[in-house]
Amino acid sequence: MSSLSLAARDTSTMLRRNLLHARRYPSLTLNLLLTPVVLLLLFVYVFGDVMSAGLAGGGPDRSVYIAYIVPGLLLMTIGSTTIGTAVSVSNDMTEGVIARFRTMAIHRGSVITGHVIGSVLQAVVSVVLVGAVGVAIGFRSVDATPLEWLAAFGLLVLFALALTWIAVGMGMVSPNVEAASNNAMPLIFLPLISSAFVPIDAMPGWFQPIAEYQPFTPAIETLRGLLLGTEIGNNGWIAIAWCVGLTVLGYRWSKAVYNRDPK
Repeated sequence: MSSLSLAARDTSTMLRRNLLHARRYPSLTLNLLLTPVVLLLLFVYVFGDVMSAGLAGGGPDRSVYIAYIVPGLLLMTIGSTTIGTAVSVSNDMTEGVIARFRTMAIHRGSVITGHVIGSVLQAVVSVVLVGAVGVAIGFRSVDATPLEWLAAFGLLVLFALALTWIAVGMGMVSPNVEAASNNAMPLIFLPLISSAFVPIDAMPGWFQPIAEYQPFTPAIETLRGLLLGTEIGNNGWIAIAWCVGLTVLGYRWSKAVYNRDPK
């Protein structure tokens, strides 16, 4: 077999392994998935009328805030699910599974590639589930064309790929699974200080640069524009640049740690 065929075969095997782990131990994925769902229901039904009045500049209309908040929660879902990736990779590292794989006649990169592909698939499924909850409580995207829906899906997959590679690196450098979970917490925290819940213009002036110059805000504004027809501006290119940059950084970081000789 060619090296490419071997790499594809071994990556497929590692992908099946990670998907089986996710199926046998679904509690971590479900717990992380509950965070964006609970936030969605909380903000819509507790703060929805007040927030929508501020957004619309008129009377309370919860549907206005549902339309505003769902794109941000979809990207927050990706950040939540990739924490499970950091925990899973750290578990493999600390229990010696990675060291064992290094001694076997398998393609070297298939181990972390299997983690990445499996995590991206889980993130996409989680986004679909959270999106279904959003639709059930009133979210509608009637003006989006099929091309815009395809672009939105592509952005979600690209964003999931970028955060997954970062999560893999975090998992590899963490001494235990608890540290991996803590190290990956910014993937949930950053959306809270982005434009996911309120417009940046409504934030204090000193805080606006923190919310604006981070990966979640341009991705949220791009997704919001694709689904709702709002202005995207330069956010699309900025979001893609963030995704590509984080993917390259996470890949090189993970590869360097994985290839490092064990102590």
